[in-house]
Amino acid sequence: MESLNALLQGMGLMHLGAGQAIMLLVSLLLLWLAIAKKFEPLLLLPIGFGGLLSNIPEAGMALTALESLLAHHDAGQLAVIAAKLNCAPDVHAIKEALALALPSVQSQMENLAVDMGYTPGVLALFYKVAIGSGVAPLVIFMGVGAMTDFGPLLANPRTLLLGAAAQFGIFATVLGALTLNYFGLISFTLPQAAYSYMALVPLIQPPIMRALTSEKERKIRMVQLRTVSKREKILFPVVLLLLVALLLPDAAPLLGMFCFGNLMRESGVVERLSDTVQNGLINIVTIFLGLSVGAKLVADKFLQPQTLGILLLGVIAFGIGTAAGVLMAKLLNLCSKNKINPLIGSAGVSAVPMAARVSNKVGLESDAQNFLLMHAMGPNVAGVIGSAIAAGVMLKYVLAM
Repeated sequence: MESLNALLQGMGLMHLGAGQAIMLLVSLLLLWLAIAKKFEPLLLLPIGFGGLLSNIPEAGMALTALESLLAHHDAGQLAVIAAKLNCAPDVHAIKEALALALPSVQSQMENLAVDMGYTPGVLALFYKVAIGSGVAPLVIFMGVGAMTDFGPLLANPRTLLLGAAAQFGIFATVLGALTLNYFGLISFTLPQAAYSYMALVPLIQPPIMRALTSEKERKIRMVQLRTVSKREKILFPVVLLLLVALLLPDAAPLLGMFCFGNLMRESGVVERLSDTVQNGLINIVTIFLGLSVGAKLVADKFLQPQTLGILLLGVIAFGIGTAAGVLMAKLLNLCSKNKINPLIGSAGVSAVPMAARVSNKVGLESDAQNFLLMHAMGPNVAGVIGSAIAAGVMLKYVLAM
């Protein structure tokens, strides 16, 4: 009887909590959207599967060594950690002290947990290497640069303004987070707030685009783009990097990787490297990035006011960015003979090439022969550049607030 009881207690099902059950359902929903609806499967499938792995009871795949220690509730070990943090020797007090501690102190506690025999889960390691170190976003930007054609932007430089206008969304997210922090309503970290802007796919774009444009505006046919020379395409990433990085050094890492990837593509002398970055490398990083994000889909981190607030800020920011791009296009039309279809303004948000595809799709709904994809790639590429610059501005000025 005792062995049967021990067997039952060893089953994960016996330790399944309500929060874990909810997050398992959320993860299954993401997998269903990716597989059945083919909705951004490259992102949602690894995120959803990572969510499944991280919510399996007692598996601890998403726990750091310190989180594993806290989950085991060993009184002696808790007392050692509490003494280092100068707090009460209970899990809740230790978590509160860790939240207020400096990163160096948190790292010391993690190392102490490792010395006590605890090891981080595989998803926690993925998160530390991919997102915690900041490597994954840089490699992703390199891959996006290698896949990006600056031709539409160079052929129609006005679209740079559309990409710039759409960056209001990023600043709205960060300023909103800082405001809530200031009044003590919800505590955000800047990386969470900034990532929330990119994490939300443009489900809300089409209604905003239709609300801000008339049927006549959506049917505007844009003139044929001029042919951009090879020399222009090679010089542009180099000139762009030098101009922006010399004025705003904090933007150099993201923009540098983006321009490096694009130069590999356009130079034509390192096709093997360009092909690797466009395909193998970015695919590998996408897998680990998705699993790392899924590692954070655990009940005690996701089902809380901070996360819901971040998601709400992301929705608002994405809406502001979309609206700003569309309205900027309409403003440019007031002083231009060659009209811009306002729908391509929404492509200024830095989701490549998803936002450009949305602009093209909404345009085809009004005119089945009006193909806007190549025109929308101009502001879409400008949005990527703008987001890197916006990140540099935030690092330099906003973090100092």
